[in-house]
Amino acid sequence: MAFKYAIALTGGIATGKSTVASLLTLNGLRIIDADTIAHRILEENHGWVREQFGDEYVNGTKVNRPLLGKRIFADPEAKKELEAFLHPKIRAAIEAESEKQDRLGYPYLIDIPLFFETQSYPIEHSVVVYTPKTLQLERFMKRNGFSEEESLRRIGSQMDIEEKKARATWVIDNSSNLRHLQKECEHFVETIKALYPAPKV
Repeated sequence: MAFKYAIALTGGIATGKSTVASLLTLNGLRIIDADTIAHRILEENHGWVREQFGDEYVNGTKVNRPLLGKRIFADPEAKKELEAFLHPKIRAAIEAESEKQDRLGYPYLIDIPLFFETQSYPIEHSVVVYTPKTLQLERFMKRNGFSEEESLRRIGSQMDIEEKKARATWVIDNSSNLRHLQKECEHFVETIKALYPAPKV
């Protein structure tokens, strides 16, 4: 049975989810990364991308993800088409990984950026990486080099971070520095350890 022990790890664009995933892994939690799976499946289907969107979106067997990203954020129909093709494949791959993890009988995380938006996974508990919206925008612009208008458009394509925070079982606050974030992650790991006894080896 998939997703029995799963906890969804989610957040917003540029809230620091990847950093949190790394820190939680260092603290001993197992993580399934939906983005990594999505990128692999996209690469495996580069022929479909070329056929649907054009040669300029594929270099050899590699999908030009930044260029494709610009296209789908500017074209809702293209976004819908890409998601309809990819999401069932991504879901099947994540479910297969989840079944393997569930056999160990202990909580693990599935890093799902659009967990609340898609409502595609029957996962009871979630942890949201939270950053206030002004800081989220600042970090996104600095990281990606986009204009404020483009950055707001991309951030706005997801559910508001305050709404995600309200829906979360747990929140990891990333509104300060790395030391603060490390403490937040350590506290979350201790919370999980306190709630669930260690599996028998």
